[in-house]
Amino acid sequence: MEGLRWFSLKRRRCPTYIYFHDILSGRNATAVPVAGARNRTSATGFGDVVMIDDPLTEGPELSSKLVGRAQGLYASAGLQEASLLMAVNYVFMEGKYNGSSLSILGRNAVMQRVREMPVVGGSGLFRMARGYAVARTHWFDANTGDATVEYNVYVVHY
Repeated sequence: MEGLRWFSLKRRRCPTYIYFHDILSGRNATAVPVAGARNRTSATGFGDVVMIDDPLTEGPELSSKLVGRAQGLYASAGLQEASLLMAVNYVFMEGKYNGSSLSILGRNAVMQRVREMPVVGGSGLFRMARGYAVARTHWFDANTGDATVEYNVYVVHY
């Protein structure tokens, strides 16, 4: 068929681990509440929306090598259980994946030890990516809401 280009799928786990640093406190916050629910009686913060431009690093320390940014938003979507709707792009700025991105859209049940969210797309080296991201909270400060989350991402892409 003329004009039709065939692609071969390759299953890849890329990159192996990424650490997501969600910083709500201090002068250099990378997560900012932009909307809140009128009903402030929910223990889960139901209805709250937060915009993010969080650092993605190679290691769990914020001072470790910056590999990209997590840009997008999350919203508290659970009335009885703390769960977030995540709509986030992982924009890579380093190494082989520089200029590429992965898009995650799904539910994050933050109180569970291990969470899985779908990867619904990507750009650059991750063009047309599909897969999943496994999240584990590495560190959380209940007073500030700051957190470091380890992500292990598995994708199939062209």
